Amino acid sequence: MKKTTGMDRAVTRKWRPQTQAVRGGTWRSEHGETSEALFLTSGYTYDDAQTVADRFAGEAQGMTYSRLQNPTVAMLEERIALMEGAEACRAQASGMAAMTAALLCQVSAGDHVVAARAAFGSCRWLVDHLLPRFGVETSVIDSADNAAWEAAIRPNTRVFFFESPANPTLDIVDLQFVCDLARAHGITTVVDNAFASPVLQRPMEFGADVVAYSATKLMDGQGRVLAGAVCGTEEWINEVLLPFQRNTGPNIAPFNAWVVHKGLETLSLRAHQQSRNAVQLGEFMEPRVTEAGGLMQHPGLPSHPRHDLAMTQMDATGPIFAFDVQTRERAFEILNALELIDISNNIGDARSLMCHPASTTHANMGEEGRAEMGVTEGLLRINVGLEDIQDIIEDMDQALAAAGI
Repeated sequence: MKKTTGMDRAVTRKWRPQTQAVRGGTWRSEHGETSEALFLTSGYTYDDAQTVADRFAGEAQGMTYSRLQNPTVAMLEERIALMEGAEACRAQASGMAAMTAALLCQVSAGDHVVAARAAFGSCRWLVDHLLPRFGVETSVIDSADNAAWEAAIRPNTRVFFFESPANPTLDIVDLQFVCDLARAHGITTVVDNAFASPVLQRPMEFGADVVAYSATKLMDGQGRVLAGAVCGTEEWINEVLLPFQRNTGPNIAPFNAWVVHKGLETLSLRAHQQSRNAVQLGEFMEPRVTEAGGLMQHPGLPSHPRHDLAMTQMDATGPIFAFDVQTRERAFEILNALELIDISNNIGDARSLMCHPASTTHANMGEEGRAEMGVTEGLLRINVGLEDIQDIIEDMDQALAAAGI
């Protein structure tokens, strides 16, 4: 395996994100293939005993075992790092593998983690249940309250962990403020950027230390595979994350890595078009939802309390938003009336999908936990796809009407 002429890091770092999404992390074999090769192998052979000894000692370049390196996976990692503006990246088996590894690799019993209360249900499970089981203290705060971040800091605080936009309430975090605050206190920021992807928001430009992804979402973009990624400095990735990953094994399969790698080529086109569709749909829905006593939670609309902040941090506000229609009965009436939009708990897909978080993604949090996060019985989350926007609007029109909205 070799990189194409001119494909060294000094050259690729000069390219803009869309070029990196198509060309970054391209290695070619002696066959000169145009599409990146898929290496389905768990192990490697060596010309002699000294070669393998040198590789395991870290004194020679080359593959040793696919829990540590795989050419297909390495190409994906390089491409994501280039798009993110990070020094390094390690791919993971899933988005939750990425979030779990990003936290557990750097905390120990007696440490303290501050997390945003608005988060994916499994991310809150990590904070509320898993970390405390191993003696890690946690505090959950309103991420939109800048003062709350500072007030939550303790002498043993090691990590700030949050999503922006948050799942499913679309809370927006002031990235510059929170990252600056963390750096001033020696705290590592871990940002879940799955709702945006690096083509819509790059948290490291605001000082984030670690950016984690469910690459299952926008990066794949077509609902095919599970994948995750964690980005950071070379020092942090190699000295903090890698020892945890190599010994616990949350590794992505080469085939899944290849699928995501190909998905990145169209990520910018998809994410921006889906963002435009989401704004158009939100503008259509807002008068009817609010007139019926509901609430729109769409950072792309001026009615969102942090719309201006979102527009300064993001190139576009993404395909996902939420709206509250007050009751579970009305929410189910809307879902059951859909003809084009699918009922599904996935997001980031090229297809329009909608779900009821209180009975799906956040069901295991319990009524009290959901209430704390703002996940009400009437909340619906939609992923706006690449279908013709008029067809999406017409489907939503008749579904809202079926629920008396």
